[in-house]
Amino acid sequence: MPSLNKNILEVTIPGTREFANKVAQLEDAIDLTLGQSGFPAPQYIKDAMIEAIENDKLRYTHNRGLIELRKAISDKLYNDFSVHYDEKTQIVVTNGGSEAIDDIFRTIINEGDEVIIPSPSYLGYEPILKLLGAKVINIDTRSTHFIPTPDAVKQAITSKTKAILFNYPTNPTGKTLSYEQIKALVEVLKDEDIFIVTDEIYSENIYDTKHHSFIEFEDVRDKLFVINGLSKSHAITGARVGYVVSTPELITHVTSVHLYNSICVATPSQYGALSALTHDDSAIKEMNKAYKARRDYLYERLINMGLPVERPNGAFYIFPDISAYNKDSYKFATDLLNTERLAVVPGSAFSQYGEGHIRLSFASTMEEIVEACNRLERFLNSY
Repeated sequence: MPSLNKNILEVTIPGTREFANKVAQLEDAIDLTLGQSGFPAPQYIKDAMIEAIENDKLRYTHNRGLIELRKAISDKLYNDFSVHYDEKTQIVVTNGGSEAIDDIFRTIINEGDEVIIPSPSYLGYEPILKLLGAKVINIDTRSTHFIPTPDAVKQAITSKTKAILFNYPTNPTGKTLSYEQIKALVEVLKDEDIFIVTDEIYSENIYDTKHHSFIEFEDVRDKLFVINGLSKSHAITGARVGYVVSTPELITHVTSVHLYNSICVATPSQYGALSALTHDDSAIKEMNKAYKARRDYLYERLINMGLPVERPNGAFYIFPDISAYNKDSYKFATDLLNTERLAVVPGSAFSQYGEGHIRLSFASTMEEIVEACNRLERFLNSY
């Protein structure tokens, strides 16, 4: 048999999918694993997609996406941050944030490069970097409330560092960065010859605060890639619409990877995204209101169970510390599923610095969350 890519042997099924697949086989189980909204997509998005199909809009679009959609993205960035990104030269629409991550790293990474990631971190980053032959340098943020400090970032930079990747609000912790915290990181990074990649897919799912971005700091825009999309904000994970914004030169190269990767995003999905971005955000506000109520309930229940946990201020995940019961989070999650039919994600899936924790998604219904808490509490009392 011909040999495989040596790097593929380092890639395994992620913990989220492993436990989601297990729970799907259990009739009476509750699934708090996957990060996708339980809400239906807003009707105006579905109508736009249906209309596109009925009007035979099923041909390729420009590789970078519909110009109207890119203009809507440009307008949103200006409204949010007072920064102009040209729709013709600085934006490319991708198949979700996942393809955006892949396109960026295939654009900038050479084998042997290092990429810094504050951790615990989303489990989809490291496999892509491993496939490219890069080395991931995880920064341990556990002692600083899951927030990377400027000193920790500075110490992690070496002559081999090609990029640093931020994800705020963060999967799996739900923590985010304030303007002042980003500014302090910019002071470290502005003079370093490395790229900054920031995944802001949960920027619309934020509570108690305002979302801030590295995009607000001119000093780093010449080496900045910003990833975003509509999967989480508008409950359309299956539509697969993300985007990358950067400098004209960098977007030219990202587009080259993107067009050979997938040509373009499905045309009906692009029209749905256009409808999403040109309507008001009342649907987002209603979903976030419900997420916030679920977060508050889940946080209070976990605290009352005696589990140390940071209060998330974005995304729809919470990341309690279960190490007092079992330092092996995979074993803990497996026992919980087998005993109480409750599926969560072991913290070890989010790097070694997630070990001793579990991730619970509060994108589920309140009824499911209440029952999940009852099952978790019963499990802890007998574990």
